[in-house]
Amino acid sequence: MQTKILIPVLSVLMLTGIYSANPVKLHNIKTNNAAAVKDFMRYTPDRLPFICAHRGGPRKGFPENCIETFENTLAQTPAMLEIDPHYTKDGKIVLMHDPTLDRTSNGHGKIADFTLEELKKLRLKDTEGNLTDYHMPTLDEALQWAKGKTILVIDAKDVPIEVRAQKIVENNALGNAIVIAYSIEDIKKCYDHSKDVVMEIMMGKPENITALDNSGVPWANVIGFVSHDMPADKTIFSEVHKRGAMCILGSSRNIDKQFTTGKINADELKTGYLNLINHGADVIEADLGIEAGTALKDLQGAKSSKSKYFSK
Repeated sequence: MQTKILIPVLSVLMLTGIYSANPVKLHNIKTNNAAAVKDFMRYTPDRLPFICAHRGGPRKGFPENCIETFENTLAQTPAMLEIDPHYTKDGKIVLMHDPTLDRTSNGHGKIADFTLEELKKLRLKDTEGNLTDYHMPTLDEALQWAKGKTILVIDAKDVPIEVRAQKIVENNALGNAIVIAYSIEDIKKCYDHSKDVVMEIMMGKPENITALDNSGVPWANVIGFVSHDMPADKTIFSEVHKRGAMCILGSSRNIDKQFTTGKINADELKTGYLNLINHGADVIEADLGIEAGTALKDLQGAKSSKSKYFSK
């Protein structure tokens, strides 16, 4: 596959410095303010399907929740990047999926038992458990990095939604980040905290749609995560679209897993991604972000009101 050829080259480039005078050219999503994010997320019939790379798009040589991994993903496909925040012992916020260090770094124990200075000394592991030269970023560092490049999707973990929203505001990153909200209570909290922060909300059942209709929070402030599997009620897609929001469908627990375990081949993987779009999804949240982005490439060349937000 082309991605297997590109990755070693990118590894060399990044080891020599991703912030060098001649950085790798990235596929960018350019939403420079809150209004642009809302317009980009608004459903239109001519929308261009794209991907959200789960945990930033980790793979061999590139760890989860790591800025160098984000760069590698965007070097090969336009993408939003889903990330995971955790508190440190001294109240800072770093990016790591697990509450413990063991699986994805050379550290041991809970993130919350270490200061930021201590955590910064650790090295991150890739998806195969290999130690890399990359280090754990803070949420602030990621938000600053994302400007002019992409939209970060900030999951919850142990960080309250108001804190995540405030971090976006503090970093002047309303054009480059959204938050995930898992309950109607959190949706209202976030909206009360800032009318400008966009949210990814859970939209897998008709009652979720009704709850937002009655919440006082406008649909312009949300994008709907439908499911990790195809929903039993496929009218959810059209109902969300009628309200002007786009739909995300996850592939990590189905076709991504089938591919990584050898149950389907590359052609079947591509077909699987296209089927998710054909069933109504606008965005695919994928573990295999580069492969998913490549599968959607032919769809992204169409004339669209969203084209202005994509560049390389």
